Amino acid sequence: MSRGDFTGSGDFAAKIIKTFGVCNMRLIYTLIVAGLLGSSTGVADPLTSSTLISSSKSPFMRVYGPVQPPYGYVRFCEAKPEECAAAGGEDRRFKPSPARLSQLDEINRKINRAIQPATDEEIYGMSEHWTIPGRRGDCEDYALLKRKVLMQRGWPASALLLTVVRDEKGDGHAVLTARTAHGDFLLDNKFDDVRLWNASGYTYVMRQSYLNPRVWVSLDPAQTSPGSLAGVRD
Repeated sequence: MSRGDFTGSGDFAAKIIKTFGVCNMRLIYTLIVAGLLGSSTGVADPLTSSTLISSSKSPFMRVYGPVQPPYGYVRFCEAKPEECAAAGGEDRRFKPSPARLSQLDEINRKINRAIQPATDEEIYGMSEHWTIPGRRGDCEDYALLKRKVLMQRGWPASALLLTVVRDEKGDGHAVLTARTAHGDFLLDNKFDDVRLWNASGYTYVMRQSYLNPRVWVSLDPAQTSPGSLAGVRD
């Protein structure tokens, strides 16, 4: 996205560009249309597009009761307990700097391009296997690697939450949610752009608790024990 895309926003756009920088304009545009940066100008909201289905106007996910973690994640934690250790999650949402927000876009794009998509059956000969990928990986492997790299960059574990959804085809899919004071953003191997959770068109099933990564919570008020999903099993 270029500076010219904000020609109708006047001084507000200029102020945002000066503060956040042009390199982060994709994510800044998402924040503007969500009303999170306080714009008083009339900016069209792309979330009303037929290609983006919003289930909620809130930039923040609502969580419900605890649920069983995905089977693949439980096995992953048994093999790599250091990746699932509780780090004293804070109740307050993480307030990322402009540089931190840029990291979400940078890491999402880099890992999407670095890892070749392949199913667990193709790689390991089994239906479900969560791991930090090498050259190839399934959706959850992308999410695990993004979480690991962002934590190495200084992001807190409580802000990086593995999330299970049903995609546009109704299939099970895993993404990484960045839980911030600006909203809940998705890092998805299907899209290079970082998007607010309600701009994905997905049906949300469950997510890690920000207080303890081994604990998972429901994102569906009608479902306290999600059934088996393709690629994600209880």
